[in-house]
Amino acid sequence: MNNNTPQVMGGVEATPREEENHDLDEKHGAKYEIDSTDSIASEPHWDPFTPFPIVEGAPEEPNSRILTTRAVVVGCILGGLVNASNVYLGLKAGWTFAANLFGAIFGFAILTAFSKTLGQNFPILGGSFGPKENSIVQTAATAAGGLGGIFVSAIPALYQLKLLKDPVSDFPRLLSFTIVSAYYGLFFATPLRKFFIIYTARELRLIFPTATATAMAIRSMHALTGAAGTAGKQKTKTLAITFFVAIIFRVGSSYAPGVLWDWHFFTWFFVWSGYSNQALAIENWGWIFEWTPAFIGSGMLVGLNPAISFFAGSVLAWGIIGPGLVHNGMAYGVQLFSEGDPGYDKWKDLVSFNSFNMKDPVNHPSPRYWLLWPGVLVMIAASFAELFVQYELIWFAFKSAWKGIAMGLNTSVNKFGKKSPFLEKHSKIEVKDIVEDPASEDEQVKLWQWGPALIVTIIATCIVLGLQYHLNVGMSIIAIILGFIFAFLVIQCTGVTDATPLTTAAKASQLILGGASSGANLPQATAERLNLIGGAIASGAASQSTDLVVDFRVGFLLRTPPNLQWYAQAMGSVVAMFMSPGMFILFMKAYPCVLDLEAEKCSFTAPSAAAWRAVAIAVTNPTLPIPKSSGIFSILFGVLAVIVVLARHNFLTGHREKYRVYVPNFTAMGLAFVLPQTQYSTAMLAGAIVAYVWAKRNPVSFDIFAYAIAAGMMAGEGLGGVTNAILEIAGIGSSVYGVATGCPGDSFCG
Repeated sequence: MNNNTPQVMGGVEATPREEENHDLDEKHGAKYEIDSTDSIASEPHWDPFTPFPIVEGAPEEPNSRILTTRAVVVGCILGGLVNASNVYLGLKAGWTFAANLFGAIFGFAILTAFSKTLGQNFPILGGSFGPKENSIVQTAATAAGGLGGIFVSAIPALYQLKLLKDPVSDFPRLLSFTIVSAYYGLFFATPLRKFFIIYTARELRLIFPTATATAMAIRSMHALTGAAGTAGKQKTKTLAITFFVAIIFRVGSSYAPGVLWDWHFFTWFFVWSGYSNQALAIENWGWIFEWTPAFIGSGMLVGLNPAISFFAGSVLAWGIIGPGLVHNGMAYGVQLFSEGDPGYDKWKDLVSFNSFNMKDPVNHPSPRYWLLWPGVLVMIAASFAELFVQYELIWFAFKSAWKGIAMGLNTSVNKFGKKSPFLEKHSKIEVKDIVEDPASEDEQVKLWQWGPALIVTIIATCIVLGLQYHLNVGMSIIAIILGFIFAFLVIQCTGVTDATPLTTAAKASQLILGGASSGANLPQATAERLNLIGGAIASGAASQSTDLVVDFRVGFLLRTPPNLQWYAQAMGSVVAMFMSPGMFILFMKAYPCVLDLEAEKCSFTAPSAAAWRAVAIAVTNPTLPIPKSSGIFSILFGVLAVIVVLARHNFLTGHREKYRVYVPNFTAMGLAFVLPQTQYSTAMLAGAIVAYVWAKRNPVSFDIFAYAIAAGMMAGEGLGGVTNAILEIAGIGSSVYGVATGCPGDSFCG
């Protein structure tokens, strides 16, 4: 689910509350309401392709007061927090969230405090604070918060397949990979600002709802009087309180998880019956409630349809199909207590279905392994179907990509005093469609700044992939080209719909690279490594490019010079390239079970890694290691998903369109199949119900507080999870000092 996120989903979902489709490991975010507190929204003739009017009463912001040390440092710190949180949430459930609004709101609170407390003349931290500097904070935060998706998907999949050694000794190669991913995305995104924000925005209706919502939030917070100013202060205070409460709760609850974190109702019923009833059979399938702030907060943002679909997928997978498989001898669990173990008489029926059980997965699969394949296939089928029904958008994306190439080539030819009628024809843009750029020529990023750097980065990418991962130059070039193509597609989808189809891009790149490697007669391990690394390069570049173009849209609306944003992006990317692999290594050191497919119990299930691993195996293995019954069901489930998507877009139109909200989201259902726990779907459903009731009863307070509360809960739990990992490595974590009260089997369940 990001996106869009669970992508919170891929970019921030900034459209008014409506049900949308969300993909695994997509970046997601708030469906931020544009309400009466945003004064610009109330202006009847506001053109979304022109910058906002200057905020009345805001301080003058010369360029020397926009790109400031305090803005970049605070933005990088906030982005680092989001980065750490995303690695935690991604390894937990494939869920990530964007740093845009989090950085904008928290950055406003911090720099406003500096400005008011330290005065105008205090060096570095003091001075006036305006919306343009605020946009630099969120720009640095977005860049610093990126790249985490790679380390919850392709990288752990490489280790699970034993294609890399161990994360600690591999840090240099992980770092080099992250560097080329970060800067390829940065330098490639630079010319796309002019193309997508200025040249084609009006023609293609590229509103970029997330960016527009972020810019509106910044503008409203800097309004010095009226409802907008009051709402801005309330948002920042709420976000801060929720953030710190979530951190404290996540750390404290880890020492008594059976009481404060996970409520094992069916274990309690079993114990209260004198260890004699059948409630333990339900416990075995993971039916518990978890007080997870992150996923309750996610539910508040995604809406009822995805949340109900996610929960329905859990019921179908872990309440109906899984038990049916075990009952009919088609899948098998692992008994946790052997005869003679202490407590055997009480807990002999306690079984784990969480292991992949790789000894004979075809003939003796675990329920988790059997359910993995339909889950992955239905997510791929649904996400591709959702993309292809937007065939006009795809066609425009390819046309815009060709127009962008033609414009670049035509500019280069003109610089040498030559002319090309062919290139002039194909790069022509109607004058009426061109958006007026508020940035002067001196404020643009120059070709000499990004052009040579892009070429160097492409060469460095080929060298890194060749020396560190044994990919030949041809395959590296294919991965880079795929990143280029998918960036155009993903940016355009984000600009029009605010849905960021990174899952589709990632799986498409894996399928293409799988086809390319199949004809090369490569060894199985080499083909799998190529598939995962090449796919990560392509999807990572598309993701990073999209994030940065969204940032440029925020800057455009607030009149922030793009060259100053570019410098902030470059500095934020430095933080991301060290933070992402560092957080990954931290969690792998604290919880090595993540990389062990035979582990019967683990706090992190890394569902995105499971999906990437499954696709890599499927497209490179000559004989699919899939149980026949699982394969048949996967195909039928995938076909059903495609039919439902086509019906939704082609039949539920006009007066029937109102029924679309009742159509299940098959991507969310597929995620439930991949996740071997049900607590995330139940928590998300609880959050969605709370948000629905709240929005109905008091929409004004919902608009002001909902995103702040949800973002604080998600970021707070993520940072609390990082704190727990540090405590585990230090030997003072919950595994040493925690209590097993309320846990099944009388054993610690943290």
